[in-house]
Amino acid sequence: SSGINAEYGNRGKEVFVIQSGSKRVNNDVFEMLNLVYACKTSCARRVIAVVPYLPYSQQCRMRRRACITSKLIAKMMCNAGINHLITMDLHQREIHGFFDCSVDNLRSSPFLLQHILDTIPDYKESVIIARHPSATRRATSYAERLQVNFAVMHGELKAEEEQEVDGRTSPPLPSVFPQPTPFACSFPMPIPSIQQKIKPSLTLVGTVQDKVAIVLDDIIDDVEPWALLAGFLKERGARRVVAMAPHGILSGNARQFIEQASSLDRVVITNTVPLSEELRSHPKISVVDVSKMFAEAIRRTHNGESVIS
Repeated sequence: SSGINAEYGNRGKEVFVIQSGSKRVNNDVFEMLNLVYACKTSCARRVIAVVPYLPYSQQCRMRRRACITSKLIAKMMCNAGINHLITMDLHQREIHGFFDCSVDNLRSSPFLLQHILDTIPDYKESVIIARHPSATRRATSYAERLQVNFAVMHGELKAEEEQEVDGRTSPPLPSVFPQPTPFACSFPMPIPSIQQKIKPSLTLVGTVQDKVAIVLDDIIDDVEPWALLAGFLKERGARRVVAMAPHGILSGNARQFIEQASSLDRVVITNTVPLSEELRSHPKISVVDVSKMFAEAIRRTHNGESVIS
């Protein structure tokens, strides 16, 4: 069991609740809801949730009639009593619409771009790669700011949300359900069946020959697909492969995969998700500090100033 006991009164005050998602995602969510509700019921004037990594943000659309979990999380947070949300790099911008309160979606790109400038002296010889087609917008934004080329990966290693078939568009198979009773009037044509998707082989749209390949996405969770992708790019002539994303969950045997993946030269993430000491101190993992962005956003929110997100 868990309980909240505020040692200081917050009646009529503006309260900032800071809680990010981690590998203990369900505990993190419930602790935040508990704390927000305790502040609201103790007559806080305004409760602002500062959530650097919003849990379940990838579950933001219907998949095989499953729950849109990010919508559920948004409703729970608003019902608990938050008046404003400060977060960073949502999986999809449309998640804004799930919340009944205002949302500031900060961007980590200035910090990651500066990290590229500081740590890759020959960044002009690099190519920004979208890990899957839906990450093309992020890749082109980075490439335009660095004035380098970009490429797109397409095929077997594309995002899970693009691999799944949405069952809502598929009529039931005739062999599963009995034939319905014929109508008095017949339709001129039967309902056409959905053609099965054939997963293409992994393809690189662009070139990485003698380049530093910087692979972009918004979340690095399971490291194994990134390691396989790095090997694919090395076979295509890439000199170095850098995996980069704002949120680094690094679940499972991430440390083991990073150590054994000789093709993956570096993993660059921010500190939106708390990591263990062994991961933070790993020589192939670089953690970029984005706390200044959140500190400035909190200051501006408290003073009623504009927050550009």
